[in-house]
Amino acid sequence: MKLSVILPASNEAEYIGSCLQALLASEPVAGGAEVIVVANGCRDATADVARSFAPAAGTAGWGLRVLERAEGGKTAALTSGDGLALGEIRAYLDADVCVSPPLMAALTRALAGRSGAAYGSGQAVLPPAKSMLSRAYGRFWQSLPFNRDTTAPGYGLFAVNEAGRARWGAFPQIISDDTFVRLSFAPPERLSVPYSYTWPLAEGFARLVRVRRRQNQGVAEIAALYPHLLANSDHPRLSAGGLAALALREPTGFLAYGLVALAVRLGRAERGWTRGR
Repeated sequence: MKLSVILPASNEAEYIGSCLQALLASEPVAGGAEVIVVANGCRDATADVARSFAPAAGTAGWGLRVLERAEGGKTAALTSGDGLALGEIRAYLDADVCVSPPLMAALTRALAGRSGAAYGSGQAVLPPAKSMLSRAYGRFWQSLPFNRDTTAPGYGLFAVNEAGRARWGAFPQIISDDTFVRLSFAPPERLSVPYSYTWPLAEGFARLVRVRRRQNQGVAEIAALYPHLLANSDHPRLSAGGLAALALREPTGFLAYGLVALAVRLGRAERGWTRGR
């Protein structure tokens, strides 16, 4: 089956080159593969950088198309990219994510092998942050049950087969597109392949607070607009004893995580899109 990767990018000229370089270095996909870059509301050279990878895409056997939209908005960009996609397997990739060589072919095989609707992702790895606070926060965050015990959380990269993509039409204009899609599938319909991709964490206290606040708002928005999807949540709950054990194991990370959580609780709601790094 053919793989279509939808890659929305708003002012990502600094990052999209590394993303595309990693993607085009992927192991061959049996049915062929294409990437559709949707440069939405850009004020930089994102589209030009993406187009410069046309020779590399041809050498790798990938199709590459670049769609420019004057309007911003990630979910509208995802829908626009979907409208051009030819593949039965659809993957949705953030522009600052770098996939490992085996990941996309393995994900395509796994999803194509399912007879019913299916959703999948790989293993997210946080690259080393520049900020000491972000490094400490990241160590603690990765040890939480959601990241350790949940099947295919899918932040930064998720994919669906043809029957899975039929679960929804246009992407709704919401904050958390990845949560919406993941919760559109019951836990037995979600799969994870044992190959990694890098997903950068926000740098520094202020950015961590902004991103965490928007994440919380995104989850609350889905609960308000699509309460039926919550039945598909397999988010493990952390007991007081479990939290104490994590705090003893990683006290600096616990402090960083707690400070960010407190600032989110005390601060005002964010408006508009917030960069996730």
